[in-house]
Amino acid sequence: MLIKTTLNYNLVMKKILPVVICVLLSSKMYAQTDANMGIIPAPVSVEKRSGTFVLDKTVVLVSANPANAKTADLLNAFVVNKGGFSLRTVKAPEAGHKAIVLSAEGADKLPEEGYKINISKDRILLTGKAAGLFYGLQSLMQLMPERKGNAIIVQAADINDYPRFKYRGMHLDVARHQFPLTLVKKYIDLMAQYKLNNFHWHLTDDQGWRIEIKKYPKLTAAGASRNGTIIGHHPGIGTDDQVYKGYYTQDEAREIVAYAAAKYITVIPEIEMPGHASAAIAAYPELSCFPDRDTFIDAKTPWAGSRKGKQVQQTWGVFQDVFAPTETTFKFLQDVLDEVLVLFPSKYIHVGGDECPKDYWKQSEFCQNFIKQNDLKDEHGLQSYFIQRMEKYLNGKGRSIIGWDEILEGGLAPNATVMSWRGVEGGIASAKQNHDVIMTPGPNGLYFDHKQSSSPDEPLTIGGLAPYTKVYAYDPVPAELSAEQGKYVIGVQANLWTEYIESPAKVEYMVLPRMFALSETAWTPLSRKDLKNFSEERLPLHLARLDQTGTNFWVPTPIGQNEKVLKGENFSVELKVPVQNARIYYTLDGFRPSENAILYNGPVKVNVPAGQKRSLKTIVITTSGKRSVVTETILNNGAPEPAANK
Repeated sequence: MLIKTTLNYNLVMKKILPVVICVLLSSKMYAQTDANMGIIPAPVSVEKRSGTFVLDKTVVLVSANPANAKTADLLNAFVVNKGGFSLRTVKAPEAGHKAIVLSAEGADKLPEEGYKINISKDRILLTGKAAGLFYGLQSLMQLMPERKGNAIIVQAADINDYPRFKYRGMHLDVARHQFPLTLVKKYIDLMAQYKLNNFHWHLTDDQGWRIEIKKYPKLTAAGASRNGTIIGHHPGIGTDDQVYKGYYTQDEAREIVAYAAAKYITVIPEIEMPGHASAAIAAYPELSCFPDRDTFIDAKTPWAGSRKGKQVQQTWGVFQDVFAPTETTFKFLQDVLDEVLVLFPSKYIHVGGDECPKDYWKQSEFCQNFIKQNDLKDEHGLQSYFIQRMEKYLNGKGRSIIGWDEILEGGLAPNATVMSWRGVEGGIASAKQNHDVIMTPGPNGLYFDHKQSSSPDEPLTIGGLAPYTKVYAYDPVPAELSAEQGKYVIGVQANLWTEYIESPAKVEYMVLPRMFALSETAWTPLSRKDLKNFSEERLPLHLARLDQTGTNFWVPTPIGQNEKVLKGENFSVELKVPVQNARIYYTLDGFRPSENAILYNGPVKVNVPAGQKRSLKTIVITTSGKRSVVTETILNNGAPEPAANK
């Protein structure tokens, strides 16, 4: 049978950040040998032509428009790092000089965020404006091979490109665990390099309030600090009894917004309501339905628990203390949002709206009277009232809301955009009501806090299974929608919840390489997607580049290894490295492989005697020493299978 495949974090980041986007390091294979010229996400069209452009120190960089100065600087920094020389910048082409030209001529006729790259013997012409020009530059940098002598030799080609969806998002939860600005900026850098344009910043939850609100200082004095964090998977084995605290100042928030804007990324803040409110209520108990209640009285509710006073939650889950629909609460939330709006100029403000238990509302005499007085059907109607009231307030400020798909319950707010997270059903229902939808369903691979493989080597996660191949296979437009209804699906987003992600390195591990798959799902037309090309030609190149920047990532397992039990006598197992320049090591003795095991240099020939089986275990080790999980293939020639557990 033949199986075929092919120190200190802050100090380190100060050195890495300036080159995360620009520096593309060595690989044995040129980026242009595949149909997409090494570009992620794959462009709308790539037409290779005969000939090459020789990029050397005689080339001039033509950039007549002052608005393109930052893009020109970024390109020049890239050339310095990759080629060892800089380009002289001029305002117009010069006779006798080869040139790279940044141009907006004709860009108005391109789709929004679109660009064109035309590479000939004497010129590289990059056409686009604003975000389109920036994205074109990302593609141009990705397609360039390594220097050959004193020049970079670029394949002649015509590339035409624009996004499938206008909203292409990544989410980061900082309420459960907060991360330094250096990590947040690096996250944004990676998003920009792969043409993602919305950063959803989840700033408040039961386990911490992470944004400074000057009118309500207790939100950060009390709400940003919890007295411990559970150890292990929920419900855990106790808490560590270590105070966990931190928040972003308003100046830091402005810094992130400006940093992202320079890379054409919008920062969308999330302020949770009416549920996930424990941190706010710990700071201001008067916002609760029962300010003095310490213990939830309905013991049948699985998440009910006893707490000493109002406090920021130490564990994960859903909690009963939700905002009371009082004028005090609405005034508080309006005041909070007023400060948030000044910090975040985004069109959208995310208001959460998910996982709001109704038990306290059912028990509260005030809430029950409120439902009757406002002619609401029930507690779901009360949630709808709550969201619609806050939407009306934000609409009056010129903003729009996004909410998780629970905001459908009781009636959708008139102008709301729905994030469909529990599955695709919420998105389908919203689109059929002519509401904009952002698809982010956990069951379809878009929860990046889920495991990346079924191996026991995976670190602690919330559970689930979301390999990058699942992310890549997802189509955000459900087949149940008509062509007209499908237009309401404005984009796609992946979410990173951080209950079990404590460090910046683990953030990187969990999002990479899945972010690359997301970018192609969000940008590339369905007809141009090709998993084999992505996983066997482009992804190995991009991961090799990341491997030399100090960035952490999940190392894929060998291409071509089958994890199922294979039956037979003679096997020839052919593998390919999933990261260029990495090595595959294997064992057949049942022990875990390491660099001390057998180095893979060609097809592994295995003869299994009758009635026996062999275990082929592999591990991938990159040039920097990063390791994949161990993958096992059972080669069975008639040995009895283990008895099934009864």
